[in-house]
Amino acid sequence: MAFSTSFSRPIVPFNTKSFQPFSPSLCFLKPPDQNVPLMSYKRSCGCMGIHCSSSEVRPPSDPMNGRQHQIPHMAPFNMTMREVALSQSQSSYKWRRVLLKVSGEALAGDQEQNIDPKVTMAIAREVAAVTRLGIEVAIVVGGGNIFRGASWAGSSGLDRSSADYIGMLATVMNAIFLQATMESIGIPTRVQTAFRMSEVAEPYIRRRAIRHLEKGRVVIFAAGTGNPFFTTDTAAALRCAEINAEVMLKATNVDGVYSDNPKHNPNATLLETITYQDVMSRELSVMDMTAITLCHENKIPVVVFNLNEPGNISKAIIGERVGTLIGGM
Repeated sequence: MAFSTSFSRPIVPFNTKSFQPFSPSLCFLKPPDQNVPLMSYKRSCGCMGIHCSSSEVRPPSDPMNGRQHQIPHMAPFNMTMREVALSQSQSSYKWRRVLLKVSGEALAGDQEQNIDPKVTMAIAREVAAVTRLGIEVAIVVGGGNIFRGASWAGSSGLDRSSADYIGMLATVMNAIFLQATMESIGIPTRVQTAFRMSEVAEPYIRRRAIRHLEKGRVVIFAAGTGNPFFTTDTAAALRCAEINAEVMLKATNVDGVYSDNPKHNPNATLLETITYQDVMSRELSVMDMTAITLCHENKIPVVVFNLNEPGNISKAIIGERVGTLIGGM
């Protein structure tokens, strides 16, 4: 069978030197200004785009005010704007990813009620100030302002395990309240609980928590470790190690770690720095031994400071001297 070739097109040899790949970044939706000689039309990949014949594009002038449009500085194609902010902030601030431990007693404020809205709003505003700098913040909340399991164990036949579970539920209440406060001022926030409460919060998943932090969201960890006989300080040390946070910030009602109990010894002095071994050997009531041991083994510095002092949270997060530094280099 013979085929007709009268309608076939001649084969044109491909010139690799004159071929220029299509650049999506140079494709505009409308034709360029006729006054700009550096632009020319070129059909590529099936769409009408604008191809620049020079490495520099001259922006068109504004006919209304005669000013030249400024081309904004763009990040490299493989970096997001948040990654650029993180790289810039990393050179300016001491920490890039921090874990803030807020005790339940600190949330109570003047203790006229379980949760003081002024305290939660102060926390939210200071956290908002540092997250806009590109610093990633995770929070662990306590529940002592509502229910402390260790104090109620044995009351009316309540065993320690059940009392601790009730205390975990109290931390969830604080976390949801703090989340609502943060989102009211525009901070994207996620609450993750150690045991499933799908109707009110996400379950704790380590990779998901890290992804939230990378996207600029504040993650609040609630329900402790999910196990009785462990404090929220231990949960904070555990989560700090799991998400690779660089420091644990413990916000309390005192200015830091003292050489002795200042309530009993008026001559007690505030310690600016102290080692993990000193905290354990002198049995200083900073946090429980399980938590301080976790921080010691994972080389996590701990900053203890007063939550009620305005500006202390932001100062601690960006690495300024505040309170007491435990295990710092």
